[in-house]
Parts: sequence; structure tokens; C-alpha cells
Amino acid sequence: MSAQYVPKSSWIFPALAVVFVATGKVAGLAFTPTVAGGIYAAVLLVILFGTVFAAVHHAEVIAHKIGEPYGTLLLTLSVIIIEVAVIATIMLGDKAVPTLARDTVFAVVMIVCNGLVGLCILAGGLRYIEQEFQVSGTKVYLSVLIVLSTITLILPNYTLTTPGPLYSAMQLGFVSIVTLILYGLFLYTQTVLHRDYFITSDDDGSAGHGPARLSVNAILLVLSLVAVVLLAKSFSVVVDAGAAAIGAPPAFSGIVVALLVLLPESVAAISAARHNELQKSINLSLGSALATISLTIPAVALAAYLLDKPLVLGLAPREMVLLVMTFILSMLTFGTGRTNILFGLVHVLVFAVFIFMVFVP
Repeated sequence: MSAQYVPKSSWIFPALAVVFVATGKVAGLAFTPTVAGGIYAAVLLVILFGTVFAAVHHAEVIAHKIGEPYGTLLLTLSVIIIEVAVIATIMLGDKAVPTLARDTVFAVVMIVCNGLVGLCILAGGLRYIEQEFQVSGTKVYLSVLIVLSTITLILPNYTLTTPGPLYSAMQLGFVSIVTLILYGLFLYTQTVLHRDYFITSDDDGSAGHGPARLSVNAILLVLSLVAVVLLAKSFSVVVDAGAAAIGAPPAFSGIVVALLVLLPESVAAISAARHNELQKSINLSLGSALATISLTIPAVALAAYLLDKPLVLGLAPREMVLLVMTFILSMLTFGTGRTNILFGLVHVLVFAVFIFMVFVP
């Protein structure tokens, strides 16, 4: 596909999002538990998902031009901007949800490290039996991801300054700084120091879609991201109503937010695996989980501090067991540089256990 070509959906949905928000403000439209409210919710969700896909499309076009690993990094950061906006809007809204950041980050890790990784390995294994990837790069991902997950999702349960799964303001500030430093070091490793860990011999680092008008894609990318932020408030109301209607547990909202922001990136990762580009799938998958913790926690922590809102981070014992099992399994899966269908099935089944335990704890 030439980068000169811009699909209509990639600019129509962001434009519709702006019109939808503006019309809602002027006409006073909002979600209500009625037939009209159901139509409002359906239109909102179509526009929101379309806008998210539009944002990722423009990031992908730019990514193809700038090459690996910068391309997958751009895709990941675009998705994280969407995630932070949605989490902050819901968590810091009129109805405080202090556990949403924790639930979403945990859901992202489980969805990525089990569901998405499992599907990618399965998709590639069914076509190629075995696939290869860079063990050195995967070790970097997992080492940073394990540390970040531990200090943000497990350690808060064992601190003494404040009771419960909470950090004090000073602890939260320190942990936020540490996560940003770790992510900065990871980016330096990925893009400068050991760039070869994250690419294969097939990646030329510069192949694109031809002489492109990247400025158009950049502008539309920014417009799409802003549009998603504008829709986040209305989306939070629909999520709350949907969760109440089906009697879902509190963690349900975190899973919905995680699925929303990961869907386009997941499609790209699975497609890469089917084209025998497992390294790109790993970059997209583990990179999104890593960026989620590194950037979401500090951003939400800052917002919670400024608005004097509580922020619960520590996981329950059941979730901690799932998290530890996931990382042990990931180290075994990515320890040899080759994957097969069995590894994929195991990860998918662990993801099924996670979903089942949410609804049947």
C-alpha cells in the first residue's frame, strides 16, 4: 500500500468523533438506560473503536517509514496515550474508581503475556510449525517487565507506611520515578545501545511505503488520539452501565479498557506472526505491556495526587499467583529462541483461567 493513500475510515472516524462530542455538548445528549440510550451507546462504541483503529493505522504508516524498532515503539506509545486518557477519565471522574488503574494494568499484562502471546504463537505455529526470535531482546523485555510489575502490583501489599494495598504519596512518587527511569533505560537499549536485539535480518530499518506525506498521517494521528480522549468520558458511563446490567465484578471495567486499547495492536501482532514475523509480534506484545506499566502508573499517580484521589495498586493473593505463574511461563516460553504450538496453547489456557477467575473468584 502506498503511503500516499489514506483510507477514508482513517479520517472519517476522528471527524465523526469530534462531531459526536460537539453535538452531545450542544444538545445535551448523554447515555441513559433507555432505547434511545442504547442507540447512543451503539453509535459511541462504533465511533470510538473506529477512531482507535484510525489512530493505530496512522501510527503504522509512520512506523513502516521509520523502520524497526522505532516503528513498533511508535505504535506502542500511541496506544498507551489512549489507555492513559481512558483510565484517567474513568478513575478520576464523578464516581471514583481507585482500583481501575491496577485492574487495567494487570489485565493488560495478562491479556498480552498470555492471550496475545498465545494467539501469536498459535497463529505462527499452525503455518510454520516453529518460529524463531531474538532471545536477547525478549530477556530485556521480561527483566524490566518483571521488576515493574513487582514494584507496582505486588510490593504495595507489603509496605508499612500506609495500611492496605496503597503507597504513601512519597512512595508513589519514588516508584513513579523508578518506572520512568527503567523505561527510559529500556528505550535507550532498544533504539541505540542494542538495537540489533529487537530486529531480525529481514528488517532493513528504513523500508516504508514509498515517498510519503508523513505530515498528513502525523496530523491525523494526533487528531485521532485527541478524539479518543474526548470520547473517553462518555465511554466510561457506558462501561459502568454495562457492568451493572450484567452484574460484573469491579475488575470488569479494567478488562474492557485493556481490550479497547489493545485490540488494534493485537490485530497487528497476530498478523505479523502469521507472516512469520514473530519478532515483530513480540515487540508489539511485550512492548505494550511494558509501556503500560511504565507510563500509565506515573501518569495516573500524578493525576491522583493533584486531585487528592486514592490509588489502590496492590493485587489480591489470587491475582499475584496468576502474575507470578505468567512470568515463570513466559521465561520458559522465550528461553530457547524457538516456539511451537504447545507453548501457545498453554498461554491461551492460562488466559482462560484469568478470565474465569474474574467472574468466578
